[in-house]
Amino acid sequence: MQITASEIASLINGSIEGNAEQIITSVGKIEDAKPGDIAFLANAKYINHIYTTAASVVIVSNDLVLDKAVNCAIIRHPMPYYGFCQVLDKYFNPHQNRQGIHPTAVVSAQAKLGNKVYLGAYVVIEDGAEIADGAQLYPHVFVGKNAKVGKNTLLYAGVNLYSECIIGNNCIIHAGTAIGSDGFGFAPTPDGSYAKIPQIGNVIIEDNVETGANCCIDRATMGSTILRKGVKLDNMVQIAHNAEVGENTVIAGLSGVAGSAKVGKQCVIGAQVGIVGHITIADGTQIGGQSGIPKSIKEPNGQYIGSPAMPLKDAFKSQVLQRNLPALELRVRELENKIKELTKQQDTNS
Repeated sequence: MQITASEIASLINGSIEGNAEQIITSVGKIEDAKPGDIAFLANAKYINHIYTTAASVVIVSNDLVLDKAVNCAIIRHPMPYYGFCQVLDKYFNPHQNRQGIHPTAVVSAQAKLGNKVYLGAYVVIEDGAEIADGAQLYPHVFVGKNAKVGKNTLLYAGVNLYSECIIGNNCIIHAGTAIGSDGFGFAPTPDGSYAKIPQIGNVIIEDNVETGANCCIDRATMGSTILRKGVKLDNMVQIAHNAEVGENTVIAGLSGVAGSAKVGKQCVIGAQVGIVGHITIADGTQIGGQSGIPKSIKEPNGQYIGSPAMPLKDAFKSQVLQRNLPALELRVRELENKIKELTKQQDTNS
């Protein structure tokens, strides 16, 4: 594939400085790109590489000031990383436009398949399921009864979409993810054992959602577990029954959202965060890694860290106090000893 710098600039609405007809055939990192590659510069730590890179074209920010000449064509963009992502998706995405049905795929006569779908080896689609136009299901994907997969959605190998669950358009579900497995619902019995509570709800995943590998999104006890538009989950994230994650919220790996918790939109949640059930997290909340959230966060756009979590500024103050604890303990011991000595002297004098 050969693309010119001017074609790339037109795609991302960028402005060119240098040779607009420069040919691009591949992509590379700015520090080790080769001629014919396109790279990007978004992090100031890598700014020196712009003067030494062998890349033919580099996407940079609109406000980047160059101190000296460069050997590559420049495309300016307000968000260079996003611009680079657009180039990757348009010209270098290996997962686009797969079509056809593998002969080992098992598709119910009562299922509905759209146009230009791809079904890999050993895909199973049960009665009443619907696969929309352009969807791609990689090998060993299972789609249960009456489940729905939206337009241009991609399900990687080994994804399990249980019955009645719905995935919207333009979603990406990575390998091994289970959508619609039973929620963790058990009722205590008189003899101390637990009776299973039937989980009769479903999961609804709206448009433009991406989950990492081996995520688990449990079906609701009743009603729906919901991932709103634009949600992004990292690998091995657990979303429990009847939970809801708001639009464009991102959750890093190994985090868990317990049952019936409601996470707002535009939240950023770090790795290994635990959110207890039946609470609400306000829009725009940022939570640091390994935090525990035991109660609702009501004020939007706050920053929290710790277990139990506290506002970021308070957490920093607490860390300072913790570092000083050994010295503080020593001072307390010294004061106690002095008090003992003074007490002995008073007893002697009396």
